[in-house]
Amino acid sequence: MRVGHRILLVGGLPIAIAALIALAGWLLLAEAERARAGAVLAGTIYRTLTVATTVRDEYLGARPEERADHAERFARLTSDAAGRLADLRRFARTADQDARIDAARRALAESVDRMQGLVRITRENDGLIAEMADRAATLIALADQARDRQRAANTDLVASLTEKARRLRLVRDVVTAVNDLRAAVAEAEIGAARETAREVPGAAQAAEVPLAASLVRVRNAARTVGAALRDDGRPDEAGELLILAAAYEGSRAGAEPGILAVAGAPAALPSPANVLGEWCERVLKLDGTAQRSLHDEVSQLLAYAVQANETEQATQNIALATLKLGQRTAEALSRRDPAAARAMLAEGEALSATAAALPISPLIQGEMVDAIDGWRERLETTIGRLRRQNSDIVEMDRLAATIGETARGLNELFITDADRYGESIRSLLLVGATAGLVLGSAAALAVARSITGPLRGLQRDMLALAADPSRRHLGAVERRDELGDMARATRVFVDEIGRRERALRRAKEEADRTLAELRQTQADLIQAEKLASLGQLVAGVAHEINTPLGIALTTATLVRDEARDFRPVAAGNQLSRSRLLAYVDRVQEGAHLLAANLSRAADLVHSFKQVAVDRVSDERRRFPMREWLDDLLRSLGPLTRQGGHRLDLVAPETFEAETYPGALAQVVTNLVKNAVVHAFPEGAPPGRIAVALSREGAWVRLEVRDDGRGIAPADRERIFDPFFTTARHRGSSGLGMHIVYNLVTGRLQGRIAVESREGEGTVIRVEFPAEPAPEGATRRLPAGAAEEHSA
Repeated sequence: MRVGHRILLVGGLPIAIAALIALAGWLLLAEAERARAGAVLAGTIYRTLTVATTVRDEYLGARPEERADHAERFARLTSDAAGRLADLRRFARTADQDARIDAARRALAESVDRMQGLVRITRENDGLIAEMADRAATLIALADQARDRQRAANTDLVASLTEKARRLRLVRDVVTAVNDLRAAVAEAEIGAARETAREVPGAAQAAEVPLAASLVRVRNAARTVGAALRDDGRPDEAGELLILAAAYEGSRAGAEPGILAVAGAPAALPSPANVLGEWCERVLKLDGTAQRSLHDEVSQLLAYAVQANETEQATQNIALATLKLGQRTAEALSRRDPAAARAMLAEGEALSATAAALPISPLIQGEMVDAIDGWRERLETTIGRLRRQNSDIVEMDRLAATIGETARGLNELFITDADRYGESIRSLLLVGATAGLVLGSAAALAVARSITGPLRGLQRDMLALAADPSRRHLGAVERRDELGDMARATRVFVDEIGRRERALRRAKEEADRTLAELRQTQADLIQAEKLASLGQLVAGVAHEINTPLGIALTTATLVRDEARDFRPVAAGNQLSRSRLLAYVDRVQEGAHLLAANLSRAADLVHSFKQVAVDRVSDERRRFPMREWLDDLLRSLGPLTRQGGHRLDLVAPETFEAETYPGALAQVVTNLVKNAVVHAFPEGAPPGRIAVALSREGAWVRLEVRDDGRGIAPADRERIFDPFFTTARHRGSSGLGMHIVYNLVTGRLQGRIAVESREGEGTVIRVEFPAEPAPEGATRRLPAGAAEEHSA
């Protein structure tokens, strides 16, 4: 039997008994019947109002979709009570009875108004609670979206690590093969030296076999190096090596130099052994530097993997905290406890601060913070309305007590009035009233116990379930009344929460294991990007210095040969004026070439020295910006010459700045390298890269412009994201612009903006203070300026 039927049973039994008593009184005395009818009507009003109070409590405890039925039932009960109070006036005989009836009617009208306000506030609170649930679901969805993006970044990281490992293996094979070639050449040179020392009759044939075997080993080693170079995409160097190896083998076997002999060239040229050795030294330097650079890049990728997994774990923790906070908030609101709900506001504020500190996409982060703040605003509004709701409930309880007291008083008045009409029916009325009270109380007690007992059991089961979500037992699930509906809904809700908690716990354990494996390499990755960039710089400068030094060496050799040929002519008195003038012109031209190329090499060494010191140093110092930037761009020449691009410096004024040259050099290098790799596709005509430097008050503006293909609109907002790149097939890892953004906004205390249109080139603008604030101080931007990192 449902609860409503039981309550109707409690009300119907006393009414039936009262009807029998009224019938007996009517038979005894008409006036006594009238008084008794008034007493019965007053008791009915009291019971109706008691039922209305119970219905109101059921309305507060019901689910939002079920509250309309309880509200309509309360309205029917109070309307019925109001009509009965109007009917009760016909039985009133004294002014006291009229006054009590009017007071009860006013209290009932006020109680109805309070209930209407309570319904309105409860409906608004239900809407706010639904919005809070939507906000919490949005926050969980955003956390899942941030985690999915982080997983996509991890996929890009795996691709970058795979490519870097492949490149490292190819370079390592080249270095190993070149070392083997050097060892074979050294063994052949030792054999040749021994053969020369034993040039006596009968000894040459005995020494010929070991030398020939050494030459075969040199040939095989050269082929191995050539194969490794071709695997690395360097067929030109492989062909050069095979020519040098053939020349060396021919020189040691007693053959003519062959392709190394050039008609008209001086006789004193470097020996094939020296040329081959110098070639090996050059390749070892370049590939050794590349090998170290690749090691450092792999280390940097591992460092970002650690940070990515920490971010993913933080987003999972936010989702878990959101579920727990929503569950505790729902329990506090169901208990109508404003203090407990107020405590949830502080936890929501802490959760908002945690979300705001996550290193994730700014758009997702902003939506997460907005979802939490919107949830807190609605919770605060709900708390205020909850207080009003509790206040209305207290006032309604007071009015119900007043109405009940009035009804009981009227009941007593009518009974007293009936007693005046005859003592003869008192015994009958007393017995009937006692019987009705006993039966009604027994029925009410039995019905109350049949309701309160299961309610207490359901309360205990829900408290135990809240303490231990793995416990699934609810005793009232099998019931078919309102208590069974509540128990089944509670079990569905708790099962869903438990499923989500288990999924989040498994994901957190997996992230913890990954984080423990990656933290072992974190301490070795701090200087990786600096050393990788410096290695590339060393390789480029070494290649640039080789050109002027080679020209100077050739010129000095030619001048020496000219002097050697000129000496016998002058000693034999055969010198003519034309021969003397020609000799002077040749020597003068050679001196000019020597001075120009050695000066160029000295300038390159000077620029590299200053730039290298700044790269490895993290100290702050004052230096002239234009001269420093000119030296840096000169050292970056090898990056642009390979594609034939032009690198220009536009600096109309000279000024000094006191900042961090190491971080600034890293920024400029990455921007120029990014322009070379991304602005000009393979096969495109040479372009122009301009670096513009200017000063605006206390701020320095540095712009890197190119006339390349520009940035696609879809990629413009992600250029500063880690591991995002459109040139991964060309060896790009997607970290260059992310490092630039961190150095500019962190170390240099500045800002960065990007302007680009497809087909019209790109402008990257970096602004930083000429004298940045000390470490830990607050950075102040110019008035009206806003920090940007994409456009």
